[in-house]
Amino acid sequence: MSYPTTNQRQPKVLRVIFLSFIALIITSASATLGALTALLSPLKPEQPQNSSMVLNSLWRDRFRFRLSRPVNILVMGIDPPLPNQEEDGAIFGGRSDSMILVNFNPSDRHLNLLSIPRDTEVFIPGMGVGKINEANYWGGASLATEVVADTLNQVQINRYVRVSTGAFKELVNLLGGVEVFVPYPMSYRDNTQQLEIDLSPGWQTIDGDQADHFARFRSDAYGDIGRIQRQQALMEAIRERLQSPDVLRRIPQIIRVMLKYVDTNLDFEEMLTLVKFGLNLEPQQVRMVMLPGRDMGGYTSYWVVDDAARDRIMAQYFRVDSTGFVLPGPMERSGYQELSKRIKIAVQNASGNPQAAERVADYLFKQGFNNVYVVPGLPYTMRSTQIIVQGGDLASAELLQEHIGFGTVRASSTGAINSDFTIRVGDDWQQRF
Repeated sequence: MSYPTTNQRQPKVLRVIFLSFIALIITSASATLGALTALLSPLKPEQPQNSSMVLNSLWRDRFRFRLSRPVNILVMGIDPPLPNQEEDGAIFGGRSDSMILVNFNPSDRHLNLLSIPRDTEVFIPGMGVGKINEANYWGGASLATEVVADTLNQVQINRYVRVSTGAFKELVNLLGGVEVFVPYPMSYRDNTQQLEIDLSPGWQTIDGDQADHFARFRSDAYGDIGRIQRQQALMEAIRERLQSPDVLRRIPQIIRVMLKYVDTNLDFEEMLTLVKFGLNLEPQQVRMVMLPGRDMGGYTSYWVVDDAARDRIMAQYFRVDSTGFVLPGPMERSGYQELSKRIKIAVQNASGNPQAAERVADYLFKQGFNNVYVVPGLPYTMRSTQIIVQGGDLASAELLQEHIGFGTVRASSTGAINSDFTIRVGDDWQQRF
């Protein structure tokens, strides 16, 4: 039996490269993020003389600070100011071109990131119905925080971080470049933005400008989903680069340079506490999802939130129910939960066998899953199969993993946008079939 591929119009999601920069900071411990002082139990170094000495000492001692309770931080990448605003100190006063709610959870040792599309339809106090990216423009970080909390079941937001233009490119340059795989020739020219992209395919080390182009390129069949996948690839590449011994020694210097691009209400100790938390995380402990919804299209092009799916994500990742009540403890899967055969499963080939995706889809169909379809394969191979939790339902993803008997669950927003799960078939599929 054959299965249709999908080339549906993808909704707008994150639209700038700040996602890569912010996720890097979070997952690899750059000191621009942190946690609320009241929620921390810091063990302060003895008799520090100045902040530079403290930073170097704490970096050497792996930061003797401890995160004691979950913390939520709103991270925003800010559009560049208009020419007449640059001299007015309005570098952080533009619209938020990217927005991520980050949850640091020491109880289950996970880092949860919820990407909020910039076109999400919301009510902005004093302005009426608009797009969520306008909140920072009209009322700064305070109004943006209020609107996000109202949209996400009154979740408590402890701190904010705003990042201005130029941060990402300079960071990559400070790291001496990063290694990425360019899947196909990327050539694009936009005279309006004075942007010219020209990248050749293959593995290569790219500098800051090239990394910016790699993340911003959109002229392909994958649309915004392709951009998110490339941003994810950049996150991993930067994280690996930061673990290099020669880069580790320069982290204090990198932090000092990068802070000029950051506006935050975090203090020094709060930053260092999250640095320590991030240093000890493995890649599988970082979970990223996108706020579920649908693109209304048309002139306004609003992203309308799926309330039921949002409530599930807020409960599973942020431990907040639909009324704003904070749920106790980490999520536990019910022993009575069953895997619905109605879930939408996209199957994507990432193996050396061109028929792998069709074989896996055919198996699922015979097992009673009727909503299965094949999407275009990746331009490279993977050794291990991944079950991408595109819709955010971790519990059902674990049941699906048990059902097919192989693969690892990955909470990420890089799968087929309209799927519940995307099975990215690696070379290990042959051990099962």
